[in-house]
Amino acid sequence: MRLSARNKIPARVVGITKGEATANVELDAGGVRLVASITVEAADELALREGSEVLAMVKASDVMLGLET
Repeated sequence: MRLSARNKIPARVVGITKGEATANVELDAGGVRLVASITVEAADELALREGSEVLAMVKASDVMLGLET
């Protein structure tokens, strides 16, 4: 698989919550919790299950942080 995304994070699926259109897929990336929001259709096509080994890819032009003072 060749992709332009440079931020590739190996992870394991630890939970999936499906709504009507969106599935929130909870990942364990070496002790770091990530949550990916994907379509239910994509989750089904990928046959994602708890324990599935995946590659989380992040492609973003900005990452914003905030701090309340």
